[in-house]
Amino acid sequence: MTILVDGELVLYGFVGDDFWDEGFTASQVIDALAMLGRDADITVRINSGGGYTDDGIAIYNALKAHRGDVAVVVDAIAASSASVIAMAGDTITMRSGALMMIHDPAKFTWGNAGDHEKSTEQLNKLADLMADIYAEQTGEDAETIREDMKDELWLTGEEAVARGFATDTEGGRAKAVAAFDYRVFARAPKKLVAKAKKEKWSFEAVARNAASAAQSPDHEEETPTMAKKPVAADTTPASPTTAQDAPGSSAADVKARIKAITEDDAAKGHEALAKHLAFDTDMPADEAIAALVAASADAPAAAEDAPDPAKYQASRSAATDLAQPAGGKPAKARASINTGGIYAARRSGKEA
Repeated sequence: MTILVDGELVLYGFVGDDFWDEGFTASQVIDALAMLGRDADITVRINSGGGYTDDGIAIYNALKAHRGDVAVVVDAIAASSASVIAMAGDTITMRSGALMMIHDPAKFTWGNAGDHEKSTEQLNKLADLMADIYAEQTGEDAETIREDMKDELWLTGEEAVARGFATDTEGGRAKAVAAFDYRVFARAPKKLVAKAKKEKWSFEAVARNAASAAQSPDHEEETPTMAKKPVAADTTPASPTTAQDAPGSSAADVKARIKAITEDDAAKGHEALAKHLAFDTDMPADEAIAALVAASADAPAAAEDAPDPAKYQASRSAATDLAQPAGGKPAKARASINTGGIYAARRSGKEA
């Protein structure tokens, strides 16, 4: 979707990708700013439930570096990494009925205790940096804001102004909230949860569609279709070498490995982890299945109609979840939101 409309930057949908026909990336924002010119005064309209943290921070820095005045208008919602983007405004206006939300970042981690400790350290550093961004805008103490982030803080326009997250409110009706699976948040307003369910904004459903597209019937000339990015939130990039890129792997080999992992009985109830292992790692099928078996023993699956925030980044990283259309190569894993999103899985039969 185009983000430059009548001279305004319109940042609607998922931060860092295009899910449910809505979304935008840091590259698009930088290109739009170049078209407008570095000295032009701009209006940035935000309506986003969040997405990838690294795209959000990159957009924030690009807007802060812009020499013209930046007027941010929250049309309906600025949550998660979208709230970071909003902090770049010289003015930040909340329309009537608009909401803002801040919380801790999250990411998917697979491995032993040491791997999870490294992820925890990385996430805490990222969260502290985000708190510094909020503190610079609000004038509040960063440690106080960090505690609010851990609890997941939702603010109305008036509350955002009172806390310094916004500079003013504006009359007029807020636009409909952007498409997002708001059920993954721990404290999302009930009306947003109901809206996500009604509109079928489900990361799990998108993941299943991506998996179906990737597992189309075999044809000799066919190249397997892969999810173009791991799903989520707002994240800290990693650079795994995927099986799709491994030397000597034919398309048939790749498809056979994906099918073996994602269709094994152990993947039932752990589709997010199965997609991550299949698409974003080069782990042999037998080891991936062993990891799924271990995960089944450790963490019972949750019902689809009641998504668990702790699984948020796992599903995003697996091209399932914060919705993954098929097409292109899998991208790097990213951090999203909520420290509870670290999902532990261990290799079966090996020392932890």
